[in-house]
Amino acid sequence: MTQPTVHLLRLLKWGRVLARHGVLAPVERDPSTPRVVRRLARLARFGTRVPAKPAYADAFVAVGPAAIKFGQALATRADLVGEQAALELQLLQDRLPPAPFPLIRATVEQALGKPIEELFLEFDEVPVGAASIAQVHRAVTTDGRQVAVKVLRPRIEEEFEKAIDTYEWAAAQVEAMGGEVARLRPRATIAMFKQWTARELDLRREAASASELRENMLPESAFHVPDIDWSRTAQRVLTLEWIDGIKLTERDALIAAGHDLPQLARILVRAFLRQSVVDGFFHADLHQGNLFALPDGRLAAVDFGIMGRIDRQARLWLAEILYGLITGNYRRVAEIHFEAQYVPGHHNIDEFVTALRAVGEPIRGLPVKDISIGHMLEGLFKITRDFDMPVQPHLLLLQKTMVMEEGVATALDPDINMWETASPFIEEWVRSELGPEARAADAIIEHVRTFAKIPELIRRIDYYYPPPGAAPPAPPLPDVMVIRPFGWMRYGVSALLGAAAGVAAVLLLT
Repeated sequence: MTQPTVHLLRLLKWGRVLARHGVLAPVERDPSTPRVVRRLARLARFGTRVPAKPAYADAFVAVGPAAIKFGQALATRADLVGEQAALELQLLQDRLPPAPFPLIRATVEQALGKPIEELFLEFDEVPVGAASIAQVHRAVTTDGRQVAVKVLRPRIEEEFEKAIDTYEWAAAQVEAMGGEVARLRPRATIAMFKQWTARELDLRREAASASELRENMLPESAFHVPDIDWSRTAQRVLTLEWIDGIKLTERDALIAAGHDLPQLARILVRAFLRQSVVDGFFHADLHQGNLFALPDGRLAAVDFGIMGRIDRQARLWLAEILYGLITGNYRRVAEIHFEAQYVPGHHNIDEFVTALRAVGEPIRGLPVKDISIGHMLEGLFKITRDFDMPVQPHLLLLQKTMVMEEGVATALDPDINMWETASPFIEEWVRSELGPEARAADAIIEHVRTFAKIPELIRRIDYYYPPPGAAPPAPPLPDVMVIRPFGWMRYGVSALLGAAAGVAAVLLLT
């Protein structure tokens, strides 16, 4: 177990870097920051020159690879780091020099168990991209296929293990202080970050995520997920189909190639809706750098390390919440929050209805193209503080991805009508999931599952309440007062003293 002094030294070292980039200044000014944390922030910046404007992305890059990924996780927690910081951290890109090729070659050969020449006809030594966890090389397999080979950086697992250990320790100390910080659940944020990195540090899990998403997206033929080469994939190496397209960051190149940008935006919106609303399994890092326009007009995605999941009931609640805010049915939205136990039961539902009205009314009557899904969710989550609502990390990840996806779509087509694009898809899904047929089917399934539990329930009752057997019933017994052990002692001593006094009295009288 790592000693607390080691954790403190690591935090102070990282704090010095963050202080030099001005990142700790907002932490010190925030009144909800615990006093101990403010003191540590002041200690970390002692003797440094603090810039006027915080440089969040540069600060996390300077701390190291684990901090880069942690910064991407914090981008989902505007309530924790502030809106400005979250906005900049959403744009955090991995800007690290590549690892030397001899180390990459050794990693590939050790992971796949063969010399690299037996696996690939060509393998470019210069990577096409170097990120915090891995780097990607272009290669050609022995059967002539163009592939991308993603390889973990050397010793990256040990570096992340040390960093996460300290993150967990620090989050536990802060959350134990209680108050507003405890409601924001920093330990849950670290737990979510740990899940992300566990998936990204095992490239087989990323390959499995890509494979699952590819199967789910078959109905959306315009959205392409690359195929996985499982024979050349292991824990530290991922080989997948090479995507020969133009990144969505290169707007001029997209126009020069004749791509229909509004159509690409519509493809992205439909693809994300199918992932998040229908399947509940979505690509949670849909920034422009991970999206490519293919020559045939399709849209392709890469980098499946960060994926999100929400169960069907949560998706139904979310759909009803969004619909209720748009239509002004604030009472139903409030009821859903209480049913989902997002709001503690001691709060007044009528007061919550009023708070929701404050979020929904400003967007009522606006043209649908002017209504932002991301901003609506942002406003919804702002009322969580007043109603002691514990943060739901899975919904925050969805919110962050919605905002990101909306930003990419509007960058492609500033005039896109998000609701008009989404409405045919959403309406059909709502009819199928919330209509009378769906409710009847859900009721039937629930009743069948209940009936299926009856045999097991009977067996349990029989186990805990067995039949009396062949022995005759016991005769009725009189009630007798039971004295505790110490009571027996007191009773015995009193009886002896009483008996002795009685004997003495008899002797005296005679």
